[in-house]
Amino acid sequence: MKSETKNIILKTENLSIGYTSKKDNIVVASNINVALEKGKLIGLIGANGIGKSTLLRTLTKVQSPLKGAIYINDTELKDFSSVDLAKALSLVLTEPVAAKNLSVLELVALGRQPYTNWIGNLSKADIEITERAISQVNINHLKHKKCFELSDGQLQNVMIARALAQDTDLIILDEPTTHLDMYHKAYILKLLQELAKDTGKTILFSSHEIDLAIQLCDALIVMTENEVVTDEPCNLITKGTFEKLFPKDLIAFDEATGSFRVKK
Repeated sequence: MKSETKNIILKTENLSIGYTSKKDNIVVASNINVALEKGKLIGLIGANGIGKSTLLRTLTKVQSPLKGAIYINDTELKDFSSVDLAKALSLVLTEPVAAKNLSVLELVALGRQPYTNWIGNLSKADIEITERAISQVNINHLKHKKCFELSDGQLQNVMIARALAQDTDLIILDEPTTHLDMYHKAYILKLLQELAKDTGKTILFSSHEIDLAIQLCDALIVMTENEVVTDEPCNLITKGTFEKLFPKDLIAFDEATGSFRVKK
C-alpha cells in the first residue's frame, strides 16, 4: 500500500538567498530545503540580522534567489505572473497601512482585488468572502470603524482578515506581533494557529517570540549562522537546535520548559 503523500503548498530546493552586487553575490543563507504542509502554522525564527526578512522577501518574489528553486503548489515561483501570485499567496507586512481613512470593511475588501474586474466592483461572492473573513478574525464589532481609530493589535487583526479575504492557500506574515504587548502577541499567534486549523490554509510567519512559537506552531524553520533547519518543535528540542540560536554567555535554552532563561 502506498504511503499517503503530504499536501505540500510551498517547498524550496537547494535555495540560496542574499544579494547581488556589481562584484559578487553576498550569500545570507544557503542549502535551504523546506516543505510547508497544507493547514499548518509554521514559524520562522532566528537571531536579529540572521536573514529572516531576506528569506521571506525571496519566498514572496520581492527579490530573486541566488540559487535553487521555490515552488508554490508545484509551480515554480519565477513562472507566476503578479496576478496569479496574488491568487496563490497573501502577504502581511509590518509597514504602516497607507489607507487608514478606509473603514475596516473597505480595507478587508481590498483583499478581493486579484479577482475583481478592472473597475474593482465587488460581486455578491466577493462581499460574502469579505464578511466571512471579518467573522473569522472576530472583528465584526470593528467593521464600520475607520482604520486610524484602531489600536495596533486591532489593525493587525484587520490585516489578517484582508489576507483571508484574498483567499489564497498560503499566507505569509512578517513579524505580525511587532509593537504588541505580551497578551496581544499571544492572542495573534493563537488566532493564526486556529485559522490554519479551521481554514486549511498554510500560514508562515517570522517572529522573535520564540517561546510562543515553540508552543503554538506545527513546525518551525530555524535560521542559524551555519544552517537552516525545519522540523516539529519537539524534535528540534530533542536535537538541541535552540541551544545554537544565541551566544551562551547570557541566555540558555531549558529543554524541560521549552523556553529560554537568563543565566544568573
